[in-house]
Amino acid sequence: MISSSIQTANFSALPRIRKQTASIEFYRFSALLFWLLALVGLAHAQTDRTTDREVVISGVVDNIVIGTGDTIRITGTVKQGAIAFGSDVIVEGSVEGDVAAIGGSVIQSAGAKITGDVIVIGGTYQHVDNVPQRDSAAMTMMVAGYQHELRSIIRTPSQLLRPSWSPGYLGARLLSILFWFIVSLALTAALPGAISRGVTRIQLTSLRVALIGFVGSVVIAAGVEACLWALPQPVSVLVLIMGLLLMLLALLFGRVVLAAATGKWLQRKYIPIGKHSESVALLLGTTFWVLLTSLPYVWPLVVAMMLVISFGLTLTARYRVGWQRT
Repeated sequence: MISSSIQTANFSALPRIRKQTASIEFYRFSALLFWLLALVGLAHAQTDRTTDREVVISGVVDNIVIGTGDTIRITGTVKQGAIAFGSDVIVEGSVEGDVAAIGGSVIQSAGAKITGDVIVIGGTYQHVDNVPQRDSAAMTMMVAGYQHELRSIIRTPSQLLRPSWSPGYLGARLLSILFWFIVSLALTAALPGAISRGVTRIQLTSLRVALIGFVGSVVIAAGVEACLWALPQPVSVLVLIMGLLLMLLALLFGRVVLAAATGKWLQRKYIPIGKHSESVALLLGTTFWVLLTSLPYVWPLVVAMMLVISFGLTLTARYRVGWQRT
């Protein structure tokens, strides 16, 4: 009787203990997510101060003039051309060769001479003379737009790893969550069996799927590169397009599977909301991966990991789950 009463008391206390454990885990997960968002905000709050500097080229220069972040003002003669990254090229003298600016503009002053081509990406080509002094056979290629963005990235390359913290960036992240949530719903409704098998493979043999994806991605990349070198150009272009399509489809399928698996894991461990709702699971998983790919300096590794796992899921999509957990 004593043993029975003790066992009954212990079993009656189990639901309360489980609820307390679940609440503690939920608070821990919430605190971890809060600190991650705080670290993102602090990292993005740091602003880079860049000042426009100018380098004057006078006299005769026999080599090519290259500038990164500094405006190049040519008052003398340059024999081999000039190129600027993230700044402008102002020609007041003579340039015997091509003049290029990426993330800047090419400005040809009155009486200045450029014998080669003018290439501008992200800026404009400006000339004071109605008919600039150019070679008749020279060409002008200009791709306007995004000058400020290109200049900022070239001057501070860390912005690629640490995007700017702004309302526009937050809006883009929210749109990304909405986009991937809609894509996940559509793909789950279209391929429920494949998504379910992919989720099961992730839960049982994630390391094996990642290994298969890594080996498969290396083999596919090497095969595409070999085809580009060995095959004729039309065939190599077709192979390249097929390889890009395979990568996009694999990333699409793998990201949806990862969102579904992550959402179910979050529902089971930390966020007991709509445990039997696949839509809630997809929303939680999509939000988790969008936040993870928004972390500064970490998102390239996260994207690489997602791509490798996506290749593994795609290459094993036709196989039923028969592996055992090690």
